[in-house]
Amino acid sequence: MSNDCIFCKIISGDFGTEFVYENEYCVAFNDINPKAPVHILVVPKVHVASLNELEDKNLMGELLMAVKETAKKAGLSAYRVQINTGKEAGQEVFHLHLHILGNKKGNI
Repeated sequence: MSNDCIFCKIISGDFGTEFVYENEYCVAFNDINPKAPVHILVVPKVHVASLNELEDKNLMGELLMAVKETAKKAGLSAYRVQINTGKEAGQEVFHLHLHILGNKKGNI
């Protein structure tokens, strides 16, 4: 955990954020600045700055399974998954996170 990371603070409960999904590896919560009718972030519980720093193959798989389970729980049958890696690619929070984007009908 990083003391100055907003996602680490969310994971630790500092803001009382409601998780739409959680397991031992990650949490998922609604994006506060949604770019689609459904915009959920899946975030690992351990601090990893970006996809470039992720070395744990098990965690990689767990994140994708969490995306699948979160999308199902949100009622999405079709959705996009986006990972911004690096400032030049649009990453604003330097804690790895996967965006699930869709709408209530399951279309993107």
